[in-house]
Amino acid sequence: MSEILVKNISAARNSRTFLDGSKRSVVFLESIVVGRGEYLPGWRWSKHAGPQTRKDSEAHIGLVISGKMRIQTADGKRVTVSPGDIFEVDPGHDAWVVGKTTCLALDFEHREVT
Repeated sequence: MSEILVKNISAARNSRTFLDGSKRSVVFLESIVVGRGEYLPGWRWSKHAGPQTRKDSEAHIGLVISGKMRIQTADGKRVTVSPGDIFEVDPGHDAWVVGKTTCLALDFEHREVT
């Protein structure tokens, strides 16, 4: 039997507002978790999200819709991602908004199917 699972990210039940007012909504599908973040200028994972979630950053794939973000790996490598850029990053990274424009991004995390 095949199924089609549809969820709307705008109506996500799992949403979080970070310490600086930035927001992230998440939907859970069978094999993937999809997040939509609206990160305000000045937002930084290690300052505004990590302390609130009490977690290290996780591995994920991202797609920047608007704005810019800089990502730094655990070993110090940095890259700036811009609209249209798709990236994949390992756990333990930091990320922050670059400039004075809100960064809108989607992120995708693998979900173990049980």
